[in-house]
Amino acid sequence: QVQLVESGGGLVRPGDPLRLSCAVTGRTITSSVVGWFRQAPGKDREFVCAISASGSRTRCADSVMGRFAISGDTARNTIFLRMNILKPEDTAVYFCAVDTGNTEMIVTASTLYDLWGQGTQVTVSS
Repeated sequence: QVQLVESGGGLVRPGDPLRLSCAVTGRTITSSVVGWFRQAPGKDREFVCAISASGSRTRCADSVMGRFAISGDTARNTIFLRMNILKPEDTAVYFCAVDTGNTEMIVTASTLYDLWGQGTQVTVSS
């Protein structure tokens, strides 16, 4: 059984950094695209960043470009989301997800990701 467990969320001040982790069991991160999404109250779930199975390709949303970075650790079978210069509008529940249908092509539609974690709350507030 595949499980994705997010961790690392919390309450931070504007401008602070934070690193989220997504530990994957039951499936290697080198077999599929893995992505991060977020959902703020009253808003749709939106794409944040994703990384290809080989790790050679990454893609991030324009809203986080230059501030967020995604990476993977194959030894720990874990995907990370490094978030810098956090803003109040980054407040959301962050989810990691696996697109089992793709290895190198990164798509941003959440409906194409078929395995999901439970999410971790990130709150940015002064």
